[in-house]
Amino acid sequence: MLKFLYQFQRLTKFYSNWKQLASTQLIGRFRVVLFVLFFLPRKFPHIPCTDVAGEVVEVGPQVKDFKSGDKVIAKLTHQYGGGLAEFAVASESLTATRPPEVSAAEAAGLPIAGLTARDALTEIGGIKLDGTGEQKNVLVTAASGGVGSFAVQLAKLGNNHVTATCGARNIDFVKSLGADEVLDYKTPEGTSLKSPSGKKYDAVIHCTTGIPWSTFDPNLSEKGVVVDLTPGPSSMLTFALKKLTFSKKRLVPFVVTVKREGLEHLAQLVKDGKLKTIIDSKFPLSKAEDAWAKSIDGHATGKIIIEP
Repeated sequence: MLKFLYQFQRLTKFYSNWKQLASTQLIGRFRVVLFVLFFLPRKFPHIPCTDVAGEVVEVGPQVKDFKSGDKVIAKLTHQYGGGLAEFAVASESLTATRPPEVSAAEAAGLPIAGLTARDALTEIGGIKLDGTGEQKNVLVTAASGGVGSFAVQLAKLGNNHVTATCGARNIDFVKSLGADEVLDYKTPEGTSLKSPSGKKYDAVIHCTTGIPWSTFDPNLSEKGVVVDLTPGPSSMLTFALKKLTFSKKRLVPFVVTVKREGLEHLAQLVKDGKLKTIIDSKFPLSKAEDAWAKSIDGHATGKIIIEP
């Protein structure tokens, strides 16, 4: 059993996904089935939230790598949740040591958002975060959000050229994360996604919805890839079509698989000052409802943290 500080932002994603499921198309109904199978709680009442950080207060008899008093980060399962509580139970394989230089609040914002950004860039985008790879042109949409803010920082860590989109009020903030070019998504330039310097994108970390393939296509390099983190029916059809036609340009739906190694890597980057968890706001556990409302509003800059 682990005692945790709680991270809240990921719940917004569940809510928006559920709204997007209202489709009368067959693929939409299929998506509903997948959602029910993999994301709905296994029992009720259900305590939500999955990304947590805190201190171990008790370990099971089979636990080998942790002991009472250890500072940790953990990812709880979607099916059982448990993060919005004073105590939560985590799997050893989804728990990592938290360096003393990394606060619980910083760590709590890492698991889903940080690993989604990291693995989308490295596993699909082909980007090396240590700077040893070929420099690539990267586009990050919704760059002021939880995943987007990590994606910009990690892409720049690999010495890549980064173009980003966000709202007008966050342009200076996204530039401060390292973005080379920032587009206001409400302007004609932002809507078209065209790089101000005329660059074609080798990888797109797509963190929002509502942008069709026809907008991405002319902005991609010959072998450019769009990593879709919020795939819907049209994205799945595009993915299948590109596979069937052996297109060099690709769209790849992506859902992260959390592993301890990834959590350890992100925590080390934060410790070394190479990565920052951007915290929009903090709420006490007694005000979780207010945090939920702010999250669903969809305009948080970075992560929303809930503390005991």
